[in-house]
Amino acid sequence: MPRSEVFAPAKINLALHVTGRRADGYHLLDSLVAFAPFGDRLTLTPDDGLWLRVTGPEAAGVPEDASNLVMRAVDLMGPGTGARITLDKHLPAASGIGGGSTDAAAALRGMAALRGDPALPAGLERLGADVPMCLDPRPARTRGIGEELTPVTLPPLPAVLVNPRVEVSTPAVFKALACRENPPLPEIPRFATVRDCARWLAAQRNDLEVPAMGIAPQIAEVLAALGATEGCLLSRMSGSGATCFALYESEAAAAEAQAEIAAARPDWWSASGTLGDQSAAARPRQV
Repeated sequence: MPRSEVFAPAKINLALHVTGRRADGYHLLDSLVAFAPFGDRLTLTPDDGLWLRVTGPEAAGVPEDASNLVMRAVDLMGPGTGARITLDKHLPAASGIGGGSTDAAAALRGMAALRGDPALPAGLERLGADVPMCLDPRPARTRGIGEELTPVTLPPLPAVLVNPRVEVSTPAVFKALACRENPPLPEIPRFATVRDCARWLAAQRNDLEVPAMGIAPQIAEVLAALGATEGCLLSRMSGSGATCFALYESEAAAAEAQAEIAAARPDWWSASGTLGDQSAAARPRQV
């Protein structure tokens, strides 16, 4: 029986400006996102029913019922859409790198491949603002509530990601936000090098970083640890936290920094790799 294997890469907000709030309560964002070469993996096998099994080093506490965003995404495809899905979980939950959203987007790509029909269901906005940007995981400027996507060309961005094993509630972070009417991103230039990109990013913000640190002070500790590594060009929180990232000039420098942090804080989750375009790696494979 044919199976579909799909990679679900981590999503990183290199900058995230909160620019307003709609009448329905959704916040308006202006963000620059890129994707990592590491993430979760899904295997989908056709079936009469819909089943989910979660495995992997970050499986603990991840639901396997209808509350999982993967199940909700596949359910949008309508009656008669069945599969046995295995989610191999490597990204920490509730961590600001789009774990649930990238899994849901991967499930949609995988189901479309199984069906031989690239059409995606309506109602994706019900799954959250991050799902549309994770459907095509390449660098982009995202506006509105995440549905306005403009592709962006970025240089390769060697990076380290660190999460202090603290789950941060996105609604709680937005509730703690002091100002919801902030300036948007300026025009994004074409960067020649990662250093140029880091210099430009340093003049931007993640407006959720300060309220998230008020909820989880460990975020400040992570940022300090990243900033102290040799060759760090920029350190910042991603999304609503608690995962933070740092940029470096080379993959070797990023790998050294990640090894240093992993040795000093083995209780933290960490990974290194080059951020950028993961759209080719995320295409479903039929096996």
